[in-house]
Amino acid sequence: MVLTGTIVNGLAIVLASLIGLMVRNIPEQMKTTIMQGLALAVVVLGIGMSLKSEQFLIVIGSLVLGGIIGEKLDLEGSLNRLGAWIEAKVGAKENGSVAKGFVTATLIYVVGAMAILGSLDSGLRGDHSVLYTKSMLDGFSAIIFTSTLGIGVMFSAIPVVLYQGGIALLATQINQFVPEVLMSTFITEMTATGGVMIIAIGLNILGIVQIRVANLLPSIVVVAGLVLALYMN
Repeated sequence: MVLTGTIVNGLAIVLASLIGLMVRNIPEQMKTTIMQGLALAVVVLGIGMSLKSEQFLIVIGSLVLGGIIGEKLDLEGSLNRLGAWIEAKVGAKENGSVAKGFVTATLIYVVGAMAILGSLDSGLRGDHSVLYTKSMLDGFSAIIFTSTLGIGVMFSAIPVVLYQGGIALLATQINQFVPEVLMSTFITEMTATGGVMIIAIGLNILGIVQIRVANLLPSIVVVAGLVLALYMN
């Protein structure tokens, strides 16, 4: 089912939040070790996806051109500013930790490359592995957030399901307008390009380097353009 990955992601947040309500004072070393383990799993997932490319020059070209577009548009900065604006607006109107927990968790779970890439993968290929991995990351962080910010974190599952589910459902409609051969090539190269970005996310979590992954998101659109150009020739 197209929405399987999204539903699992939402349930993971809800269940983890319930655990977070019962668990307090998680040792810092334990948090670090588990997050590092999950980050390594994310890197391995990204490597596996990136190796599926059949024309890696498309991947390279897409990342270069997409990175230029993303930097020009400053998508990373825009998303950060949006998050700060929403949090300030909600924080100004609401007192207490429910609103803070909801906004904080929603921004982290929704605003990110993994949510978009995973949803596209679910809709285009019926492959939910990216969203399953995201579910584990979101689940563990939800335990930590809920233990400190309260039950508001649990309600972030609602916008996550609506946002990711919407992208996945829209992606399924592309098949109706695109020739099968073109669609197959696009999915392959989109998966590989997304895989490189997934690796970047893992490296960011590990703290090895800080890559502005959101600024690479236009690469997905560039992939479509390059694949179409090759198809037309």
